Amino acid sequence: MGITNILISGVGGQGLVLATGIIAEAAFREGYDIKTSDVIGLSQRGGMVYGSVRFGDKVYSSSIPQGEADILLAMEQLEALRWCYMLSPKGKVIISEDIVYPNRVLLEKEEYPEAIAKTISEKGLEVISVKAKEKSKALGNIKVSNIYLIGALSKHLPFKEETWLEVIKEFVPPKTLDLNIKAFHEAREEYSFV
Repeated sequence: MGITNILISGVGGQGLVLATGIIAEAAFREGYDIKTSDVIGLSQRGGMVYGSVRFGDKVYSSSIPQGEADILLAMEQLEALRWCYMLSPKGKVIISEDIVYPNRVLLEKEEYPEAIAKTISEKGLEVISVKAKEKSKALGNIKVSNIYLIGALSKHLPFKEETWLEVIKEFVPPKTLDLNIKAFHEAREEYSFV
């Protein structure tokens, strides 16, 4: 097996570090060599955050070369647009329909781009649009949006469902476990077309 490259992007407070950790741990438990990283320093001001998970038979670096990401898991639309240049021509973007307006938009100095998913798909990339925040809110807590996105992602990776569940059980707070498992299952079922 070659190396599978997953890039995770979002803004501070969306649970990106947790999501990156869960994906990396699931890959490790499936027997892959993994390398992972995340950049979160800007999160305290609501800035962009990103992480990477690379897995395969042997992985030497956590850095994904430009144009070689297989999957971009975007927790926010603008961040999907910002990072789609990293994808390979056959790359997939799993994009949350969530919008977090940057300060320049809030201060009316810039416009938030329209039709981001369409713009990305026009680049020839496969776009899977996920109503993560809306669905999580319907479940009772928008904080499970990151696990909802992992549920959608899980259908695109060669890991057993049991592995995902084991890792989620260990990574999420015990009081939120049932809701997180429900979010994972719901998204996995909704995106079972893969």
